[in-house]
Amino acid sequence: MKQSGNHYAYRMAPVLALLLGALAGCASQKTPATADVAVSRAAVDAAANAGAAEVAPAEMQSARDKLMRASQALAARDYQAAADWANQAEADARLAQSKASSAKATQAAEEVQRSIQALRDELSRSSAPVTR
Repeated sequence: MKQSGNHYAYRMAPVLALLLGALAGCASQKTPATADVAVSRAAVDAAANAGAAEVAPAEMQSARDKLMRASQALAARDYQAAADWANQAEADARLAQSKASSAKATQAAEEVQRSIQALRDELSRSSAPVTR
């Protein structure tokens, strides 16, 4: 009888380990989803502060919509959906922010080119021979 009890315990060990693993996975999934939503919210805010709404309005709207869905999923305790929506929102926000940064860099480069041209023009006027 003692042997059959040990045999039963050996057979149940993998089932118990699987059950404990599943329970631990469910319990720990909330924290990453909450963190994912917070990170995506910060990314959307950073993109908005970078002026992405003017340069990349479609991406910003998409990021905001997905962030809203992530928040709704989090409130509904659908942590996997919340994490997925949050990750998509973050990607859209980062794309929008990249477009805003690129537009600002292009604008700054154009400004530098105009300044260089103005200096060249001034230099050519001052070095031109004066005729009387």
